[in-house]
Amino acid sequence: MADVLDQKEIDSLLSSLTSGEVDTEDIKNQEEEKISNYDFRRPNKLSKEQMRTLKMIYENLARILTTILSTKLRTVVDFEVASIEQLAYDEFVRSLPDPTVLGIGDMPPLEGKFIFEINPDIAFTIIDRLFGGMGKPISEKRTYTEIEKVVLKKVLKWFFSGLPEAWENVIEINPELEEIESNPQFTQIVPSNDMIIVISLLSEIASTEGLVNIGIPYIVLEPIVDNLKAQQWFAKTREEQTDKHLKKLKRRLKKAELNVYAELGNTELSILELLSLETGDVIKLDKKAEDNIQINIEDKFKFEGIAGKLKKNRAVKIKGKKTQDYEFEDEIEEENVKEGDLDE
Repeated sequence: MADVLDQKEIDSLLSSLTSGEVDTEDIKNQEEEKISNYDFRRPNKLSKEQMRTLKMIYENLARILTTILSTKLRTVVDFEVASIEQLAYDEFVRSLPDPTVLGIGDMPPLEGKFIFEINPDIAFTIIDRLFGGMGKPISEKRTYTEIEKVVLKKVLKWFFSGLPEAWENVIEINPELEEIESNPQFTQIVPSNDMIIVISLLSEIASTEGLVNIGIPYIVLEPIVDNLKAQQWFAKTREEQTDKHLKKLKRRLKKAELNVYAELGNTELSILELLSLETGDVIKLDKKAEDNIQINIEDKFKFEGIAGKLKKNRAVKIKGKKTQDYEFEDEIEEENVKEGDLDE
């Protein structure tokens, strides 16, 4: 609501204008600075509230991609939303470098295609990291080899895998990668004048920074535009605190990867003994061959087992839970652990 001036403030303002303390030209210039251009031939399709909801969706995606890429590349990865804009499709295409990495896909049940573009610096950094390098972009501009295209296709599928979770509060989607392209001019998914929503993610992988752009035509989002409201987003979140939601969380937790390792025994060596070790030397442990061995999950001793072989592989058979007394305040009770549930 605008501020309302009382009579004393009005008199003071008039007095300042009369005495020249306040310049009317300065006031006029300040008003002109607030004016922004608006192209009526290409009006914005989404409201500010709908754009804010999209920002929340892709902030969620940025967190998901940070986790996925950190795990896959084994290096420091960070994504954040840099901007969300509404552009004509030809403006978006002209802004892309050539060559670049363009993944063209669709998002059933929504109809139409969308674009997932990875900046070449980021793409070559990922390739270098996957092939055992430190994660550095190349200095010269070039197209991708056939082997690199195969790798990039897999990388794009990693990016696509984060979309369903990011969108789940609005709609359940199943994104699929259809093709990969390097020249933006060869990708015409909608007419040139059609509006497209461009979400730019600022990505940092190892020591390289670059943009990842997601272009979604308005015609693809049109059926769910009414769902892009903050009230519906939070209402959907509240509704999901049900048994179905809890089951979904449990399924996700079951997919979490944990380190499981068997500890055959321990011993202590002096520095001199350690330096004197040679091939064929035998190190005596503090356990006998027939004793139970310790099975750890992450850094916690959880089970006891016996060492052996399974076909041609070395293995550990679980005999039962840890028998020694121990206390963990935040411990979660395991359910129905059977012999042979975990093999190493």
